[in-house]
Amino acid sequence: MSSESKKPVGLEVFFKPRSVAVVGATAKEGSVGRSVLWNLISSPFDGTVYPVNPKRRSVLGIRAYPSIKAIPDPVDLAVLITPAESIPGMIEECAEVGASGAVIISAGFRETGEHGLELERRVLATARRANMRLIGPNCLGVMCPITGLNATFAHTIARPGSVALISQSGAICTALLDWSLREQVGFSAFLSIGSMLDVGWGALIDYLGNDPHTRSIVIYMESVGDARSFLSAAREVALDKPILVIKAGRTESAAKAAASHTGTLAGSDAVLDAAFRRVGVLRIDELDDVFHMTEVLAHQPRPAGPRLTIVTNAGGPGVLATDMLIGLGEQLAPLSDATIAALNQVLPPHWSHNNPIDIIGDAGPDRYEAAVKIAAEDPMTDGLLVIMTPQSMSDPVEIAKKLVPFAKLPGKPVLASWMGGDRAAEGETVLNKAGIPTFSFPDNAVRAFHYLWRYSYNLNALYETPTLTEGDKDSIAQAADLIASARGKGRTILTEFESKRLLQCYSIPTVTTRLAASAEEAAQVAMEIGFPAVLKLNSLTLTHKTDVGGVKLNLRDASAVERAFQEIETSVSEKAGAQHFQGVTVQPMVQMEGYELIVGSSIDAQFGPVLLFGMGGQLVEVFKDRALALPPLNTTLARRFMEQTQIFKALEGVRGRKPVDLGKLERLLVRFSQLVLDLPMVQGIDINPLVASAEGLIALDARVLLFPEMTDLASIPKPTIRAYPAKYIDRVTLRDGLSLTIRPIRPEDEPAVVRFHSTLSDESVYRRFFTQMKFESRVRHERLTRVCFIDYDRQMGLVAETSIADGRTADILGIGRLAKSPLKNEAEVAAIITDSYQRKGIGREIVSRLVRVARDEEIDRLTASVLTENPAMKKLLEGQGFVFSSGPDPDILEGEMSLV
Repeated sequence: MSSESKKPVGLEVFFKPRSVAVVGATAKEGSVGRSVLWNLISSPFDGTVYPVNPKRRSVLGIRAYPSIKAIPDPVDLAVLITPAESIPGMIEECAEVGASGAVIISAGFRETGEHGLELERRVLATARRANMRLIGPNCLGVMCPITGLNATFAHTIARPGSVALISQSGAICTALLDWSLREQVGFSAFLSIGSMLDVGWGALIDYLGNDPHTRSIVIYMESVGDARSFLSAAREVALDKPILVIKAGRTESAAKAAASHTGTLAGSDAVLDAAFRRVGVLRIDELDDVFHMTEVLAHQPRPAGPRLTIVTNAGGPGVLATDMLIGLGEQLAPLSDATIAALNQVLPPHWSHNNPIDIIGDAGPDRYEAAVKIAAEDPMTDGLLVIMTPQSMSDPVEIAKKLVPFAKLPGKPVLASWMGGDRAAEGETVLNKAGIPTFSFPDNAVRAFHYLWRYSYNLNALYETPTLTEGDKDSIAQAADLIASARGKGRTILTEFESKRLLQCYSIPTVTTRLAASAEEAAQVAMEIGFPAVLKLNSLTLTHKTDVGGVKLNLRDASAVERAFQEIETSVSEKAGAQHFQGVTVQPMVQMEGYELIVGSSIDAQFGPVLLFGMGGQLVEVFKDRALALPPLNTTLARRFMEQTQIFKALEGVRGRKPVDLGKLERLLVRFSQLVLDLPMVQGIDINPLVASAEGLIALDARVLLFPEMTDLASIPKPTIRAYPAKYIDRVTLRDGLSLTIRPIRPEDEPAVVRFHSTLSDESVYRRFFTQMKFESRVRHERLTRVCFIDYDRQMGLVAETSIADGRTADILGIGRLAKSPLKNEAEVAAIITDSYQRKGIGREIVSRLVRVARDEEIDRLTASVLTENPAMKKLLEGQGFVFSSGPDPDILEGEMSLV
């Protein structure tokens, strides 16, 4: 690298440093200090390397310096290999010389206990003051094969390529390095990040997502660290580049091992699976599959469904593949009558007449080609697996050549299993060169298809446009008051009556429930609501901080009410320490036929609130048919949530029973997720059972647990995914009397945004995007997904809307965007207004609110780019405080505004 090149910014220092200081460099054989120095000076890295060793004048023939401060030239990156106790002082010296980053290879920090944690705190505080980034501690180091940098103590550098590897385990790194050299897999980055004191998953995913050399990202994870940062970055990048994760710690013993290795706890594995699904990350179970899947994802399309067609010249491998496919939960594609008829024309009479399509052992290249062509044209086929077993008459190379034209089927991946060792190798080469991934055994190929479909399924939820749910009924305050009242009395459990009132605040239907303080009142209520009725204890009897209620009596006539009430009173009096006896609740006995479901929430230490859905009732703990998801939900995500369970198949209608209204159930789950986010003092909720039938939905029972009154809100784990920022909803009236609502954009806005773009002139489009974008390009579903379905932690989109005359729909008149930089604490502002409403003040209202959002989000600096031929926008931004100057492009003015 040229010494004239600019100082690296942010994480760039770990990939493109101009100079590297190795603190702890030594010539001692077998030492880490020697390995790191040797790797730097023997690799293609063309920057300057400075050994630092106070006891040596030179190391490996290179002049050494007693300290970083003694180096006469600027140092971009420091690699620290000294004892943990010395690291805080070393970081101080790095800060003094203006280093941009440091890799702390040394161990002896949080994994050793409180003293190690204190060392970390000192190190991080210094780095933050100096705006210096850190990788480690307790790591192997970093490689960037593209630039030739090898700042690790691995035995060699990785091959250049397009896969970025990030690992918490140095041992896994070296094992994968050996594997990659043997398999000739190349890397754009090869990073060991250890305990993630500073730089974690989110920051690296952001950087690699923008790296032109990286096509996919592979992660070996032991702990999540900053879950919100990881999920936010992963969701943004996964839409363009596959992110594959191997997460250690599935079992309890493995989780403990991970904790002892990294000094952090591995979170709930089921919650982690839900988090990965939510952001489109593909979790890989087997280490062997990771790099195979990077190649598959690089060369083959994502399938539209789980149905695989298998073409084989031998029955056994076809059966093996089928067993694996069904075991993984996927399906054999049914062959249509037209497909079977077409196959009958080209295959021997005794072919299998089913899927797998057994084309018989003597199949030659032409028979393979014909069968694959017909199978690929079947609309029920979502992907193909072609198996070739080595028969005496088989020609693996010629058969492979016949498959090459099928390498790029739109929306249908093609995989191959060329069995036969050396004899099949040449055919595999032909297939791999064409982009058809090959596998030695068909079960491995099936597992790859399974991963492909899982990846596609996860991403589909990010691309689908949800339907708009009905709005709130201004009941958040009422729900919050109910909870505050209970907590103010020292209670941590709501009564059943209160729990149902809470659900009703969010339009979740519950069975009619009335309170009764005496036997006479209970009898009167029972007669009013009708028999049979249910009498339940409505007190929270607190013994050892748990409720000891549980009395529940079914009544069929008024004469039994008094006896039932007395039985409940007797039960309460027998409980030592019973408190808060409030009488009973009376409700009708629901006798509707339907499915018993459970809907609930709890708090995860890493991911905050987590939602649960599944089969409910008395056998909920027996069948354990349930799924987890992270709030907030929209209707699309709610459907994906339900689809994870077995009971979902029954809800669609089975054995002549009418299906449940899944749209209503989706909307209920959306409202429930909003309840969980609105009320952080709720520790957990169980609605069990929620009865679902073709007639409707109704919550029969509910239990709500609260955090104690003295709980600090800041100590409760926050939601990992930011909820819709309703606080930025404003209603304004313009000078001409036009009333508008300005609010954050949401996924459900996509149809309205399409209509908005249809109102824009070519001139307005050019002034906003600096190019002529055709209408069809602007409203592509994939593009509008990125516009409407945003992460509010990363950007803020505001729309200005007004209702049309009949009030049925809303028209969007303007859209503004605040896009944060992943590398700096700054954001770019832009806005566009529909032509017929320009110069009415809408742009000013939107931009002023974007500035307010930026201040609330503690952004330091705003930027904006404006065409010189757009003086109106320049004037609008100057009115908000922007200052403009000429940029490198004479047609574009660059504006900025400081907020600090």
